[in-house]
Amino acid sequence: MKKLLITGFEPFGGEKINPSWEAVLRLPNEINGFEITKLLIPVVFELAAKKVIDVAEDKYDAVICVGQAGGRSAITPELVGINLRHAGIPDNEGNEPHDEPILQKGENALFSTLPVRKMAEYINKAGVPSQVSYSAGAYVCNDVLYSLLSHYKGTKTKVCFIHIPYCKEQGKAPSMELDDIIKGLIAAIESIAV
Repeated sequence: MKKLLITGFEPFGGEKINPSWEAVLRLPNEINGFEITKLLIPVVFELAAKKVIDVAEDKYDAVICVGQAGGRSAITPELVGINLRHAGIPDNEGNEPHDEPILQKGENALFSTLPVRKMAEYINKAGVPSQVSYSAGAYVCNDVLYSLLSHYKGTKTKVCFIHIPYCKEQGKAPSMELDDIIKGLIAAIESIAV
């Protein structure tokens, strides 16, 4: 059986929950021939990516990181990570970088190595709104995506990041039912060829 590591974030920005972790936590332990390992990561620049890499090492066939994107109404697999850290609000340890590179000599951008267009198609077919996103922003989500893509470049480990909307329980709009977020994540994993 192949192995997939999927991560969600702790709450941040004054929120009591983070729907990324709430959804990841409720995923089945096996999907589409993948044994699923779930990991909670901090909303902290550099530290979040380090935690994923420390746990994943080279033991996983795929790593999918999930994060909340307030203001989005669809599940959005990210096509590209950029070599930039820029915070509109401090992370959970008070870091607030402005226009700093993630890697001093890193490439400007790296593309997801999992089939994000196919993921969006499968999520839509499951009845959940989805579209490919061309910007993971410059906050911790992008920091994780770019760092992982750089770390695993040229290896067997495939990587992507999926942004999800607020969940209804957060009382913000636009939002999505947690069950639909879970259904969308399952569909995304089902799109990956085993």
